[in-house]
Amino acid sequence: MNDTTLGPVIEARRIRKAFGPTQALGGVDLAAERGQVLALLGPNGAGKTTLVRAVVGRVRPESGSLRVYGQEPDHAAATELRGWVPQEIALYQLLTPRENLWTFGRYQGLVGTPLEQAIARSLEWSGLADRARDRTASLSGGMKRRLNMAAGTIHLPRLLLLDEPTVGVDPQSRERIYEMIGDLKARGVSLLYTTHYMEEAERLCDRIAIIDHGKVIASGTREELVRSTLGNRQTVSIDADRPIGDGLRDKLSRMGATVDGTSVRILAEDPPRQIRELLEAFHSEEAPIKDLTLKRASLEEVFLRLTGRELRE
Repeated sequence: MNDTTLGPVIEARRIRKAFGPTQALGGVDLAAERGQVLALLGPNGAGKTTLVRAVVGRVRPESGSLRVYGQEPDHAAATELRGWVPQEIALYQLLTPRENLWTFGRYQGLVGTPLEQAIARSLEWSGLADRARDRTASLSGGMKRRLNMAAGTIHLPRLLLLDEPTVGVDPQSRERIYEMIGDLKARGVSLLYTTHYMEEAERLCDRIAIIDHGKVIASGTREELVRSTLGNRQTVSIDADRPIGDGLRDKLSRMGATVDGTSVRILAEDPPRQIRELLEAFHSEEAPIKDLTLKRASLEEVFLRLTGRELRE
């Protein structure tokens, strides 16, 4: 089916969902455009996975409106165009990668030559062609993640929901997953991507939505989020040669810097002046500096400013 003949990829308006006394979604508004990779960031328990499961059709909101390509999430048109790779490995461990892909392909209605072509394409794409006939249980964690992605995309969906696809994988498999995502982007696939890694959101995604307490509290490009939240501030980081003493710590705290062991960080609105003051404080306490860096404010600092919590909390 051609997705351009249908409505917006994802359009959520004030959707709510509670599990007993716990409010998982508290009035979420979210939109995703065609060919866009949209990152969904939030602390644990913020509502990310519930929102993904609602888009998949596994969770039904109690109120509000949620449409996938202009349809209810469980409508046949939405199902045909959508793929889902859950955070948990969803594979048959006693089957081989080829048998898993055959099974998931059949679930998607593929048969005969199209199915065989899809299996061959998916094995090559995931870098598992040489392990096609090994039992899935024998694969590494990274290989299983890649096979999980291949199973979720065997029908060539136009929208893919990826729920933390790199959790627990080795650096080599992570890079291969990044390449797979890059290939999806190049083919114009729309992605909703949840992650616990800020660098992934910055590297892979076109836009970012930050969700906390069941609501999207900010969204935009990385640059838009930094500008609207932190303005033109830059981050000054100092790595001291030894732990910061009490006298220097007090001076740095009065400047608005945070101190952690030998590390000092401050968001600077006037970097030349504030760097000079920091250096004078270190000099007055005869504290040697190992390294000093100045860089633009990060997405992590935006996240902390908006939520007050670390992403992994």
